[in-house]
Amino acid sequence: MPSMPRTALVIQHELDGPAGLIGEDLVQRGYELNVVQVMGQGSSSSSVEFPDPTLFDLVVPLGSVHSVYDVSAIGTWIHRELETLQAAVTAGVPVFGICFGAQALAQALGGSVERAPRPEIGWVDVVATGTGTGVPSGPWFTWHLDRFVLPATATPLAHTEVCAQVYRSGPSAGVQFHPEVDADRVRYWVEHTPPDYFDALGVDPRPMLEAFEQHAPAAEANRKLLVEWFLEEIAA
Repeated sequence: MPSMPRTALVIQHELDGPAGLIGEDLVQRGYELNVVQVMGQGSSSSSVEFPDPTLFDLVVPLGSVHSVYDVSAIGTWIHRELETLQAAVTAGVPVFGICFGAQALAQALGGSVERAPRPEIGWVDVVATGTGTGVPSGPWFTWHLDRFVLPATATPLAHTEVCAQVYRSGPSAGVQFHPEVDADRVRYWVEHTPPDYFDALGVDPRPMLEAFEQHAPAAEANRKLLVEWFLEEIAA
């Protein structure tokens, strides 16, 4: 008899923040994606019910424009998401958190989330800590204003000057950068972001878009190595 496909619960927050290339990688590796859309267009509130994470083989919380600690904006759902991640961790279901998802996972593990000393928007040099982490050093694309503060149960594996970028805890891991995006996705984000957002942060988005062509080959290879490392060494 054919084996049942492995299933991944993908927690997508905004409509324009899909699993992207990471989702494609998971499908290629035999996963069936079950996507929970948290928020609708133009709304920060949500009454969505999160599925029981123990019914899945993997949980993948994605990025968001919001902050985990901003309960005035996302208090209608962030507590339910944190409870879902805590339930997954308790049951030993692997979690792979991306950006906001990595911050939420860190808080669910007993850590916290805080404002970073400065934003990281664009290509950054991530430095792997030690050897055998499975996370290639080099350029990764990132877009965040916050950073996670890890609990003692989590091991930092890579960093930039601003913050930790990768960590693991048991069969789960979080990455602060965005391995799931391509140039088209980031161009869409930039085009739908008010110009005064970048002006206030002192960020010029044009160079980071132009750099996609330069960094695309390395980013593709690094993403493949990251997914392989997570699925075969961490989640396994």
